[in-house]
Amino acid sequence: MQQEGTGGAGGAAGHDDPLEATWSSVESIVSPGRPQPTQQTPPGAQPPPQQLPPGPQPLQQLPPGPQPPQQLPQGPQPPPQQLPPGAQPPQQLPGPLPQQHMPGAEEPQPLPSRAPEPQPETGHPPVLHEPADEPEHGQSAAGSFPLLGDPWHSGKKPPTYAPVPQELPNAGEDPVAAALPDIVVDGAAYGPLTVRAASVRGDSHRYRGEPRQDALCVTRIGTPAAGEMLLLAVADGVGSAARSHVGSNEVCRRAAVYLDRAAGSLLAALRAADLTAFTELADEAVGRIAVLLADLAMHEGRQPDAYATTLRVLLVPLDPAVRTRGFLAVGDGGTAVLRSGTWYLDVTQEEDADASGMIDTRTAALPLTRTAVTRILGPAMPGDVLVLCTDGLSTPLSGEQEMRDFLGAAWGNGTVPGPADFLWQTQFRVKSYDDDRSAVVLWEGSA
Repeated sequence: MQQEGTGGAGGAAGHDDPLEATWSSVESIVSPGRPQPTQQTPPGAQPPPQQLPPGPQPLQQLPPGPQPPQQLPQGPQPPPQQLPPGAQPPQQLPGPLPQQHMPGAEEPQPLPSRAPEPQPETGHPPVLHEPADEPEHGQSAAGSFPLLGDPWHSGKKPPTYAPVPQELPNAGEDPVAAALPDIVVDGAAYGPLTVRAASVRGDSHRYRGEPRQDALCVTRIGTPAAGEMLLLAVADGVGSAARSHVGSNEVCRRAAVYLDRAAGSLLAALRAADLTAFTELADEAVGRIAVLLADLAMHEGRQPDAYATTLRVLLVPLDPAVRTRGFLAVGDGGTAVLRSGTWYLDVTQEEDADASGMIDTRTAALPLTRTAVTRILGPAMPGDVLVLCTDGLSTPLSGEQEMRDFLGAAWGNGTVPGPADFLWQTQFRVKSYDDDRSAVVLWEGSA
């Protein structure tokens, strides 16, 4: 993946921000001649209401399903959100559809149950000194406890690389890279919301002893009084950038810091389905992250693009009455929904409609890109499975039917997998796809 830099305007830090001096000095380097930002509203004062532009705002629509929507199963439904006069409805997720599949897709196959433990034949006790048979998949050699074994793969043969950690970065050459784990697993649960997350070093990086350049973040922002949200994020360090493994982890941490500072306003924008206000707040946070990442490069004596990384964030209100979700992104990756057994692989509709179909390895990236692609998604429905991921998962997921069938059966059966099972499932292998792979998956339960 090569970096494609684009310009953009970020927001200015508040007067109480201890990084004001850093912000001003780096701002003059990164964006010389850029107009000074307007003064922020003083603490305690009410900001003026966000004004929507006149006329309807165009929202990208998902492909409409030909079938009429089905009624949801019994259970109380949250009251509909009231939009203020003039506000636009959020970008619609696909409505509940009957079971349907992509053209040419086969019926998803359920995951096989664990093979039964072998039992000795009656009257013929086992001879202990004889070598045991090879264990079946899902069993240990002794047959006394289950094993997941190697991750499954598409096709008849697995990829050439071993599916386990291999060479390690050298601590003397790069202490930061040496301290990064090969695998990260995380998760959370709040009421009807359940999250699983995993980041795995790619096969090629394992083979060459290079660090995992992906990063992820699962955390909570806001306050109980004003309202809280889950912040789910993934970042993919640009492969050609020498310090992208530092950049990806740094932007995840900074996203949590700066989006938390604006959490109350972001939540209000999601409640009102106000994309204009949400975009302004997201761009302000992304601009600050970009400047601080450039400042880090300056202090380490490197060019800013040495830390190039993408960033994808999903904000999920913990209030079950708020069914909209906020999305912001810099650069490539994937955002998909699994609903009623059907995959919708581009719910944010970021793909170029005029693309030739060839894979384009260029991408926008922080810190040179300083604005975000934003969407308000909704309404989320019980049973939805929303997948936020780097292109290490989104690319094979869009191109490999066996992977869609496998993950559709694993994640769409109504049961949330445990963290270890989720990690194993996420590592489903496809030949020629050996990049780092990170995914944060949200299961929407009934309110």
